[in-house]
Amino acid sequence: MRSLLCWLGFGVLVSAAEKPNVLFLLSDDHSYPYLSCYGDANVRTPVLDKLAGEGIKFRRFFTSAPQCVPSRAAYLSGRSPVAARITRFSSPLPRDVVTFPEVLKKEAGYYVGVVGRSYHLDGSGKGDDELGKFLVDGGYKTFPERFDVVQGGSDTQAVEQAAAFLEGRPKDKPFCLWVNFSDPHHPWSAPASYRPDPATLKLPAHVPDLPDVREQYADYCAEVNRVDETVGKVLALLDRLGLAKDTLVVFAGDNGQALPHGKGSLYDPGCNVPFLVRWPGVVAPGGDSSALLSGEDLGPTVLAAAGLKPAAGMTGVSFLPILKGEAAKTRDYVFTERGPHGSAPVQIGMSNGGYDLSRAVRSGRYKAIYNCTPWLPYSPVDSAGGSAWKSIQELHGKGGLAAGLAATYFTTPRPVYEFYDLEKDPAESNNLSGKPEVAEAERALRLEMAKKMIADFDYLPLPAIPGGDQPAKKGKGKAKADAAADRAPLFQKLDVDRDGKLTRAEFAVGRAAADAAEWFARRDADGDGFISRTEFLPGSPQGKTSAAK
Repeated sequence: MRSLLCWLGFGVLVSAAEKPNVLFLLSDDHSYPYLSCYGDANVRTPVLDKLAGEGIKFRRFFTSAPQCVPSRAAYLSGRSPVAARITRFSSPLPRDVVTFPEVLKKEAGYYVGVVGRSYHLDGSGKGDDELGKFLVDGGYKTFPERFDVVQGGSDTQAVEQAAAFLEGRPKDKPFCLWVNFSDPHHPWSAPASYRPDPATLKLPAHVPDLPDVREQYADYCAEVNRVDETVGKVLALLDRLGLAKDTLVVFAGDNGQALPHGKGSLYDPGCNVPFLVRWPGVVAPGGDSSALLSGEDLGPTVLAAAGLKPAAGMTGVSFLPILKGEAAKTRDYVFTERGPHGSAPVQIGMSNGGYDLSRAVRSGRYKAIYNCTPWLPYSPVDSAGGSAWKSIQELHGKGGLAAGLAATYFTTPRPVYEFYDLEKDPAESNNLSGKPEVAEAERALRLEMAKKMIADFDYLPLPAIPGGDQPAKKGKGKAKADAAADRAPLFQKLDVDRDGKLTRAEFAVGRAAADAAEWFARRDADGDGFISRTEFLPGSPQGKTSAAK
């Protein structure tokens, strides 16, 4: 009898989970690990800690871009921002790119809405009335027809709008509600009661310990503490209306914090965000996962949870098996991209804060970054005018910044290729690109990046693939010997003065100027300004990268 009751009880859970309500809560500029459930003592987030305890927390969830617009495009479309044609910050989401709430509405009868902070996906004609009119008249603003309810407002209004949506929803339909919060986005205006003591903060390794840096991190943490309280008000609505047990709740950040190394950069603090899922009866409480997940994966996962297939064009991978405890991981790599930010046009002398073109691929251990606009100097997005960045610049001007941080923030031109061993260098301050000890791993990640760029019809040139057309052979040193033999005649041809070494001019023959400069730096292992025969012959360069010299 007990077995029968258990079986019947399981049947009820499965039936209730067939078409769960969906509540997607999105904070703004929120980096991992800034929730206390992740062990971060800088913040106090009891509401989100409780949500994590009732479901599962993910430690390695990466948005598809370190910026609001393309990140949201990936969340909603289940594909990369490149594939969704929305790498320009002010772009509207093309009408033929279908969002997962639309699929829920059309194929499963869901009542769908979006409230709170701008969802950022209907384009921006900011600063020009004619462009704004063009977006409307041209039919580029499509979200009012995609959703049943579309409203915008402050975080306080977001709670009120969520209440109106939930109370006024058709009672015979499941719902999907996307709630956007402004916190912890600029301006940082949380009252002092939310603010930690700057002296008590534990700063990350990618910033120097300076008073102004501590002050701005305290301002940021205050905003995280406040959004936790606001999320609690929305979750309380589910409890009050008796909807919590039938609702799949997802909490995430849209991209990383607006501080150096974060928002706008393809380093982990720019794209690694908090990600929590609660689904009573399906997700076991207390889950803790280090599986790699992408912003592309949300749409396919929610659709799978509702018993639906991904929409055409969705390339994300459903992690429903992880939620159900049936798998430990669903992907081996995550991909991120960076494009223009904001609405400012290109200008002479600008930094990469407003415009940058770069791509990255990350595995569990390694990350490869491909910078296609390396001549633009680094500048943090949305915080270049802040006291933290100004104090970092001042310290660098005095020669007091640590070498790794100085190379990361102040090398111009930036390296075209960056490669990091994240187990040994989680701060991503030691660029290993071109080093023989990571040659195989770097080649593998660049190949994965190239495949993704091809599949997404990326408009950028593909990255160079180290080591030629074939992987290096193992075991007997044959590949190394063959490569040296193949390169020996080329060295002899380039060495026109027969002095046994190549000048920069000799090495540059037949090469583009930028490529010649980069690869000369990689080959010149001893830094003497020449490339010897020994330095030239190996198939892979043994020297330093341009960033390290």
